[in-house]
This record gives sequence, C-alpha cells and structure tokens, in this order.
Amino acid sequence: MNLSQVKSGETVRIVDIGGGYGIRNKLRLRGIDEGRTVRVLSTRCPVTIEVGRNTISIGCGMAQKVRVSRV
Repeated sequence: MNLSQVKSGETVRIVDIGGGYGIRNKLRLRGIDEGRTVRVLSTRCPVTIEVGRNTISIGCGMAQKVRVSRV
C-alpha cells in the first residue's frame, strides 16, 4: 500500500520510495527514508505525517510513491 492509502492516526514503516532521483532526494531531505517509522496525521491532500518530532506535509503525488507497511 502507499502512504496516501493509510488511515489517519496509523503508524507505518516506509518500505520503498518509488520515482526518480529528484523525488527520492526531496523526501530524504525531509527525513522520509526507507526503514523509517512515521505516524500519519492526515491523508487529505496534502498528506501530513509525523517524522520523529517533525510534522511534514507532502503532495498526493509524492505520497503515492511512498510504499509502506503497517507496524
């Protein structure tokens, strides 16, 4: 499943980030990387997640490229 399909309030682990170098790099700079556990705050566009102590919003297109699994 991808990040935009997760329900609000769920905690998930990032399994894979699809897309090209640009998207992968933008997400990594925001702390979104494979193996990282994040909490989904909102799945309405933009998707809002909590990464560590930071709250980050990413567009729906980017969120669809982030494959996750439930923790």
